[in-house]
Parts: sequence; C-alpha cells; structure tokens
Amino acid sequence: MTQTDYAQYVNPFMGSEGPYPGLAFGGGDIFVGGAVPFGVAKVGIDTYEPNVSYSTLNGGYTPQGLVTAFSMMHESGTGGAPKYGIIPQMPLTNVAPPVNLLDNQTYWQSRVGNDTATVGYYRTQLENGVVAELAGARHSGIMQYSFPAGEQHVLVDISHYLPQETGGYSSQIFVGGAIDIKTNSSVYTGYGTYALGWNEGAPFTVYFCGEFDHTPSQAQTFRGRNTDPMQRYHTLASGGIPQAMLGNTSEYSGPLSDRIGALFSWNNSTSSQIKSRVGISFISEQKACGFKNDEIPSWDVNATAAASRAEWNDDVFSKIQVPTDSSVNVTNLNLLYSSLYFMHLMPSNRSGENPLWNSEEPSWDDFYTLWDIFRNTVSLYHLIQPTAYEGMIRSLIDIWRYEGYMPDGRSGNYNGLVQGGSNADNVLADAYVKGLKGGINWTDGYAAMVKDAEVQPYNTFSYVDSTASVKEGRGALYDWIPLSYVSSDRSTRYVSRTVEYSLNDFALSQVARGEAPGDVQKYLNRSANWQNIWNHNVKSVNTTPIFTGFLAPRISNGTWNITDYNPALCGECEDTAISYEATPFEYSFVIPHDTQTLIQFMGGLATFESRLDYIFQPGTSQQDLGANGAGITTIMNIGNEPDFALPYLYNYISKQYKSVQQSRALANEFFHDANYGVPGNSDAGALNSWLIWQMLGLYPIVTQPIYLLGSPWFSDINMTVNNNRTLRITANNLDNTNSYYVQSVKINGQPWSRTWFEHTDVMVEGGTIDFELGSNASMWETGPVPPSPGHLVLNNTS
Repeated sequence: MTQTDYAQYVNPFMGSEGPYPGLAFGGGDIFVGGAVPFGVAKVGIDTYEPNVSYSTLNGGYTPQGLVTAFSMMHESGTGGAPKYGIIPQMPLTNVAPPVNLLDNQTYWQSRVGNDTATVGYYRTQLENGVVAELAGARHSGIMQYSFPAGEQHVLVDISHYLPQETGGYSSQIFVGGAIDIKTNSSVYTGYGTYALGWNEGAPFTVYFCGEFDHTPSQAQTFRGRNTDPMQRYHTLASGGIPQAMLGNTSEYSGPLSDRIGALFSWNNSTSSQIKSRVGISFISEQKACGFKNDEIPSWDVNATAAASRAEWNDDVFSKIQVPTDSSVNVTNLNLLYSSLYFMHLMPSNRSGENPLWNSEEPSWDDFYTLWDIFRNTVSLYHLIQPTAYEGMIRSLIDIWRYEGYMPDGRSGNYNGLVQGGSNADNVLADAYVKGLKGGINWTDGYAAMVKDAEVQPYNTFSYVDSTASVKEGRGALYDWIPLSYVSSDRSTRYVSRTVEYSLNDFALSQVARGEAPGDVQKYLNRSANWQNIWNHNVKSVNTTPIFTGFLAPRISNGTWNITDYNPALCGECEDTAISYEATPFEYSFVIPHDTQTLIQFMGGLATFESRLDYIFQPGTSQQDLGANGAGITTIMNIGNEPDFALPYLYNYISKQYKSVQQSRALANEFFHDANYGVPGNSDAGALNSWLIWQMLGLYPIVTQPIYLLGSPWFSDINMTVNNNRTLRITANNLDNTNSYYVQSVKINGQPWSRTWFEHTDVMVEGGTIDFELGSNASMWETGPVPPSPGHLVLNNTS
C-alpha cells in the first residue's frame, strides 16, 4: 500500500473548459465525477448548453451547462457526437405544471456557486437548493441529495441520454426498456436499450438496480410516447411533447419504443438527505444488484469516495513516484498526477460483462480510439499497467474472433469509427516487439492483423463517409493492394490513410518476424508505400523559405492531382478530406518506421532541420484548426495526435537539445493546471499521456522497442515497470526554468552516447537513467541516431 496520498495533486477539472470562459468547446471534453481506474461506471452530471453553436457535451460535464440528470455512464475526452449519459436520476423540488417529466427543459437546473471534485467524489448545488454529492465504484455509484425544506422527488427517466444538440445521423436514441418498483418501493430494477451515438453503434442494453436509503412516500412508474426523432423507429413526430402517464409500479416500452421511468417522492417537509445506490450490468438485473451491494456496502458517500481514492493511489499514482517536499513545484505535481488520472478513465474493463459471446478472455470496451492512444498511451500502459494492457490486447483479439475484425474504435459493444488505418495492428506490434506475452495468443493476434491487411470490409454507407467502411478494418484496401497507395479520385483521407496503412503494414512485418517469417518482406515492402504519394517536385505555398517534396494527391491512373495544391491545407480535415486532423505538411513528417528515408526525401540533414524548425514558428499555420487547435498558430499542432512525435525528430539528426527545447515549449504553453488545461480534446487521455512522457524525459517510438531521450521535469522519479521492477530516473542540476538541457547521460551507471535506448535496457528488469543537466544547449550525443527499421527506398517514386 502506498503511503503518499498522490490523489491530492489531481485536478479533476483540468480540461473541463476551452478558450472561451464557461464553455467546454475547445477544451478537453473530460468526464468529471466518481470513477475508479478503467471503471465501467463513471458517475457524473449530464448537462445541456444553450449556446448550441459551441455545445460540447461529450463527457456530460460542462462548466456552466444546465443540469439534466446525474447518470451512471460517460466517456472522457472524446470528440464527435456524445455517447452514454444513461441510467439517470434527477432530484426535483417540484413536479407540478409546467414541469413535464418527459421534457427536461421544464426542470433542468442551473448550478449555484462552484462545483467541487476530488478523486472519486463530486459535489454541486442546483438552483432549486438541492446539494448533490456522488461517488463511483467499478459498476456502481452512490448519490446523496440534501434537499431544502419542501417537496422531495427523484426522477428516474430511463429514456434519458446525452443528446447531440445539433441533431444528425449520429445522435443517440432510446430504443426501449423496462422498469419495476419492488414492493417495498425503495428498490427499482430494469433495463434500458440505446443505440447510435459517436460510433454509429448498434443497440446495447444496460441493466440497473437502484435503491434508496429509506422508503419513499409514493413511488410510481410513468410512460409516454417517444417524440425524439429516431430514424427507422416509431415516434410521435412533430406532435409536441405529451405529459407522462403515472400510476403503475411497472412499465415497459413496448413496440412503439415508449419512454418510461419512475418518480419517487417523500413527504418530509423539513430539509433532509436522500441517498441512493445504483448498480449497472450488461448481463442482468441480478448482477447489477450484486454490484450495488458488493461494491458499495454502506450508505456513506465519503466511504465510497475514500475507497476509490485508495484504489487510484495504489493502482495508478504510486506507479510513478516523485518527491513531494517543499522544494518541488506543486503545479508540476498537479500536472503529472492529473494526467495519470485522465489517461486511466478509459478504456473500460468489462471482463465478465460481455453480453455478446461466451469467452474466458478479458473483455474491454470504450476504445475511443486506438487512433488516438496507439501513439504513446499504450506504451505507458505497457510499463505501468502490464496486466491491464495484456487484458486489452487479449480483448482486441477476441473481438476479431467473434466479430471478424479488431476495432480501431469501440463503444457500446460495437466497433467504429475508423479514423485512419487499422491501428489495433500498431498496438499489437508495439506489445509484441517489447516481449509482452502472458496469456496472449499471438498466433491469433497475427491472424487478426492479416485480416486487417488483406480483407476489404463491407461498405457501411455512413453519412460520415459513404465511400467505404467506417466501422472497422481498412476501408481503402481496394486501392491499397492493387495501387500500393490510396488514390485521390476513388478514396477519402487519401494522404493520411496512405501514411497510416504504411505504418500498419510495418506493424505486421514486426510481428511476422516471430509468427510468420515468410511474410516479413511482403509487409516491409508495403510499409514503404507512402513513398508512392511523395512528390519530389511539389513546393510549399506561402512559406519562407520554400520547401520542396511533400506527400500529395495521386489519381488511381498514376498521375498527380496537384493543380493549386497546398500541403499546408486539409479542408475540413475530417472524414472526407485529403487528410484527417492534420495537414499533408504535418503528415509528411509522420513516418516513424523510416525517418532515414524521410530525411533523404526532404533533401538531407540541413533541409530536414530547416523544415522541422519552420513548423514550430508562430504564425505559420494556414489551416483553420477549429476546436482542436484553438490558440495554436504553428503548423505543428500538439492538440492533434499525428504531431505527437514531431518535437522529438531532432534526435534523428543529433540535435537532441532542440527536441528538449521544442517539446518543453509546447508543454509549457499549452498544458496548465487549470480548467483550460489541455489544447483540445484529451482523447481518452492521449494528450495527458504525451505530457507524462515529456515529464519523464522519455518518448516511445510506436511499433519499435525504442525510447528517445528528452529531459525530465523532476530530480528523482521512481517508476514501477514490468509489474514489480523499478526504473529510477534522476536529473542532477535540474532547474525547470533555466537548467534543463542535457549535458550527459548514464544508463545503468554506464556513460551513454546515444539519444535513445532499447526496451530491454531498463524496462524489463528495471534500471537507472541519470541525466546531468545544464543551462546551455549541448550536443552531447556522439553515438548513432535512432534506428529506422523500416528503411527501404522504392525505385518507382516520382
């Protein structure tokens, strides 16, 4: 058991706000509430923002949004249409007209004063005088409502969910459900079925079991016609919102998908507390009741919060221990442990809760998405959460066994959306080359990767992108296999998908070395296909100096589509654009398996360095970056994942001091211990994990057993790796304001001349990395640059 309460350094609101005070737009889209690491339940508020143009409800919490419910399930840090916000309660002090139980606009609440949150605990006061406190466990939560004198009601609306305020194809819908109030009226059970949301998901069902600490004076279910527009489901269209029909103790939705719920009322006219415990399950009401009773054995909300806090300290925060005495910058402590917190909220460990098939394998969900977390988050899981990480990988492979493809994104027990390549391949390769074994069936793992590489998934005809599957797999294999690139006339995201498919195939070549040696060269050759859309004659536009040679659109007949082409632009930078969430200018740097060829194509060391310098210069961005780049004026956009490794590319040209310089500048400018604390969606903690690596003074190169050296932010770091080994990182003469440039390095006591090291050096049995720092930039590295294991130059590039 850890002795230090590192949870005290967590700011649960870091990322809750964007650049516009009071709005979540442009911020981290984070969940705020009660949860345990990788928990299924994330208990918090749901809100609605009247300013629809800047609405961002993805985590449920918004700084000033109107409270519509306290619900059991949320995502954290995600973009796109909301998912979850289900199995709710709402404390009310009046249910007389104009309140309509079927219309939350008639009872939603502003908040009074400032919300309070610590690890595992959340508190707010509503305009109606109710003070709500809550805490979360793995599959359950406890809510405590302190009512003012007068009426006391708790509304349970099973048809509630987080809406997409602007509507559209991806808006969630309530499909149906049932609710039953037990004879003593203090316990209610049932289920709700929901569909769509961010990943255009199939219907999924969540069972619930709720209980109040004392029996209500009146408890009755209600029913009403569903008026929400739902494609391919019955609704009472454009007929206004009817009143709920009350009076029974049991209701089910029936064939018209009627809305259902219950209203619990207490006659006590003096102020009092009403407490509720709720369990959820994807299997049954009985399991939901068991979770409620086992995980929350008392009615003390503080006891549940304390148990959650202890779990966070023991299982997460204690894995990276730094000094906490008065000499340490508290802001840096807050940044470190807050970042660890947010990168452990997702995915969700649903082992034992898979309703789709029987399996002895672990079951994980809410990969939202691997496109976001493959770049550096999973590499950190590998080190500090190897058991959980093994479970994630086994679950990904099991999804392939029963559903045909591993997911790139998955939520609500359904694969989708694919943003680029088949990035589960990168995750598996990263684990494989670093020796993760355990219970992983790597024969099946490689077979799942081959499926991604070779079999075109069926077209989902999504409104997001109707050209190919956005559910799973590589939607543009019809181009990739015969053409060896993704074409601009037949496919979308052709620049970014060509780059990502290349890395995916490199991932296959890495796993094939042990599982199918005969496949190595095939996939290594395919990993160089990015060169087929590298046009050596394309010049940059509106830049000083002019740079030559970029990834560019290429038509399926082999000719180039470069009239008026500007690699610094990507249109809307979404699903039907030239590239996804980054411009071709940026993607032209994103070849982690073959930086050697990249440097050659950009004209050699000097021009590569010059171009790299340029993307960090303020005012160079020509692209409207939107919510995921508010306030960023450089081409380099730390708010989007494709650029995560770019500051560290100087290590490949023996200019490590510039890697330190640029990465620290980004961290200091865009990450803060404040509500506006991260530069855009935290993306399931992806941005947070980038900051953690920065603070450790290391950076992983995905699909390779390689780490680049940076400069740590703490003088002494004790990190638990490989379950029970210790990596100690020290920084002598550290001053985060003036003295942070590397002068020399020792690894395991031996002088080190390289700007990188291998996984086996210190991450398997533990070890030491000792930095000597100073105020002057120093070119201390004399050894070879980091490897490019995918180095291969094609002969047919233009």
